[in-house]
Amino acid sequence: MSKLYNVSTSPHVRSRLTTGSVMLDVILCLMPATLMGIWHFRLQAVLVILMSIVTATLTEFVFDYIAGRENTLKDGSVVLTGLLLALCLPASVPLYIPFAGALFAILVVKCFFGGLGHNFMNPALGGRCFLLISFSGIVTNYAVDGYSSATPLAQMAEGTAVSVTQMLIGNTSGVIGNSVAALFIGGLILWAMGGITFEIPVATLVSFAAFVAIFGGQGFNPVFILAHLAGGGIVMAAFFMATDPVTSPVTSTGQLLYGIMIGVLSGVFRIFGSSADSVSYAVVISNMVVPLIDEITVPVPYGLRKQKEESADGKKSFPIPKPALILFAITLIAGVALGGVYGMTKDTIEAQNLAASAASYQEVCPNAESFGYDDAITAAIEELDGEVYGEDFGKAYINDMVVGYDASGNIVGYVISATSGDGYDGDITLSIGISTDGTVIGISFTELNETAGMGMLCDEDSFKSQFAGVNTDKFILNKSGGSTADNEIDTVSGASTSSGAVVNAVNAALDFYAANVQ
Repeated sequence: MSKLYNVSTSPHVRSRLTTGSVMLDVILCLMPATLMGIWHFRLQAVLVILMSIVTATLTEFVFDYIAGRENTLKDGSVVLTGLLLALCLPASVPLYIPFAGALFAILVVKCFFGGLGHNFMNPALGGRCFLLISFSGIVTNYAVDGYSSATPLAQMAEGTAVSVTQMLIGNTSGVIGNSVAALFIGGLILWAMGGITFEIPVATLVSFAAFVAIFGGQGFNPVFILAHLAGGGIVMAAFFMATDPVTSPVTSTGQLLYGIMIGVLSGVFRIFGSSADSVSYAVVISNMVVPLIDEITVPVPYGLRKQKEESADGKKSFPIPKPALILFAITLIAGVALGGVYGMTKDTIEAQNLAASAASYQEVCPNAESFGYDDAITAAIEELDGEVYGEDFGKAYINDMVVGYDASGNIVGYVISATSGDGYDGDITLSIGISTDGTVIGISFTELNETAGMGMLCDEDSFKSQFAGVNTDKFILNKSGGSTADNEIDTVSGASTSSGAVVNAVNAALDFYAANVQ
């Protein structure tokens, strides 16, 4: 009986390809980018990659064991998911970040939906989106060995020139897998091996480039377009994320539509959104539209008349599910409405921001009747080129500096706008008023989005008043409390990260003042 043949109905597919061999091909094609990331970020990158892969592997193994399912580790998909997730993360993240991301990607996105072949979105991107939403301040902190600088995309958003060559190599701040040249080479090898088809990568990259050229504000500037293509993960998404066979369309036409959707959404988020890198969201949103794309692009065999489905009451039903059409309509209307509101309120928002900055300047330099710029100081700020200021102030930036004048035109103080990227929930921007003898007049926040009841308490007078009236070269954060020295700042209880970010920003401003005014 054991030698009986298994009989099944047609169609019968014969191929030497297996899931394991396909996943291995993709992993091998990711090796150039992985090795470049390890070369650039050293041991930190190795630890993040290992944590992500090991966590993903153990999660799937334990789930299979508890659920009584056959062990699925041999197909290699779990290793690929862990590697892709790690390449999408900065090397500076604490190890609980890849742990949490890999756990969510495998357990929630993959296993809870039935395992490989049943997940509705790319698990690695699902894990990354989860981290971006839950730990945005940490996942977007690109400090390495205590040094950090703005990513090329952030610099472009501020109008700063970037080096496309360095972006292609991957010798910039960003995620571990930020070597675009290595990703592109690996993607071409994967295509040549037959692991992917050309439709999705080409449609994604071409539509994205076209959108940037049309709406980016610099026309068909090759350097500008290439810089956008080389940043923000669009190349990795085009070759290694969007092409996931489980979550992408099955037909060539569907793949072209799918790729165009990803490219356009990525362009919308990049040009008009608040986050420079939102390709992950573009792919995940497109993943959820794949069933609809398949429904409308599956070819009808020649000579076959497809019967319209009938509902329970005998009426002919439309081939596209009604809930899908409703969801699409709601999404389209909401997107157009939000885009219209943004367009109508953009100028008003900018005016309000300027007014808030002016009010902040007046608050920290109350004796000034007017404010103006000093050409030498402005030139010094421009020389910083949007980079992190110094190496002793964390991720601090000098944004602006104005001079305060009294009614007679005499200088009564200076106001420096500084930002710290070391906040618990994102950037912290504040104005620091400094008198002509170097004494801090006071501080005022223009951007503070920390945790309510904790980091937001930095905006209380009990914390801000510690800086006022102190003449020092550097403030020191006292986490134990009970400071006795004038330059010691007691941390806000339970918010040492936010407190430290504020101190770093103030110290950066004092250092800039000493270097350019005193």
